[in-house]
Amino acid sequence: MYNVTLIPGDGIGPSVIDVAVKVLEATGIKFKWDKQLAGMAAVYEHDTPIPDAVLESIRKNKLVLKGPLTTPVGGGYRSVNVALRQEFQLYANLRPAVTFEGTISPFKNVDITLIRENTEGLYAGIEHDIVVDNEKIAAESIALITRKGSERICRFAFEHAKSHKRKKVTAVHKANIMKCTAGMFLEIAKEVAKDYPDVEFEDKIIDACAMQLVMSPQNYDVIVTTNLFGDILSDLTAGLIGGLGLTAGANIGKDVALFEAVHGSAPDIAGQNKANPIAVIKAGVMLLQHVGEFKAAKAIDKAIHEMVAEGKYVTPDINPKTKCGTREMGSELISRVKKAVAK
Repeated sequence: MYNVTLIPGDGIGPSVIDVAVKVLEATGIKFKWDKQLAGMAAVYEHDTPIPDAVLESIRKNKLVLKGPLTTPVGGGYRSVNVALRQEFQLYANLRPAVTFEGTISPFKNVDITLIRENTEGLYAGIEHDIVVDNEKIAAESIALITRKGSERICRFAFEHAKSHKRKKVTAVHKANIMKCTAGMFLEIAKEVAKDYPDVEFEDKIIDACAMQLVMSPQNYDVIVTTNLFGDILSDLTAGLIGGLGLTAGANIGKDVALFEAVHGSAPDIAGQNKANPIAVIKAGVMLLQHVGEFKAAKAIDKAIHEMVAEGKYVTPDINPKTKCGTREMGSELISRVKKAVAK
């Protein structure tokens, strides 16, 4: 049995998490779900977006499945996602983007894993106002890049490539302009690459990489980059395969692993049975892979891709002609997964 902290999230979060839980349980694997509130749901209930009970649960269980969260605007609240990554040193963010047949995306044979440093760079939160004569005249943000953080994420990327039989790692940077920060990241990436002679290595400047991704995405395999660049490129790669509704993310640290849908909480369609649950189900697939339950992970993933290709039991964001909703899509997927694991 796996003990998992379950954070339903805000907006559409509870409905898609409910489907994901049922799909995971349809594999026959046993889970003990420790349900916790975070985000706006926790603000309403506990007057904080991250109650202590959430942190205690994560420290105990080490595994987290999380729906989308809304970070309150104003009031001094910080991003829950960033706070959890820093609290548990979830330094590696994985965002796979794999082609789905049956979507409107014109791109075929895309299979990219973007690995993003998750705790440093401009997202480290080191910023301040510059005030002269009681007037704010500027604001400054510091992009902190450390040798330890850069080496850790680059080595993670190469180990991932090696263990998943990937052929190439591309380090993405802006070392031609940001010579100290991005320059050090690139230097360390080249050093680490020498330890993995069987994995091809290349580096790309961020703007050139963005252009090439929308022209020839098939040329990319594993991408490793810094926090801000990774945040932007991971949404770009999601767009190559049909959008954020089809992509999930894993946040990996030494002790804790957090799996999540990376789309927003979409409060405008909450409770309407319209939300696409694939992203958070895909997050569950990544959780299964993380704990070594590869057969179950493969069964769910195969069923998802077959359903999307068929185009009948999918939500309207995938096929506008269908009348299938969140619950109906979940029921069909559960049925297919049960049949697959029974074989």
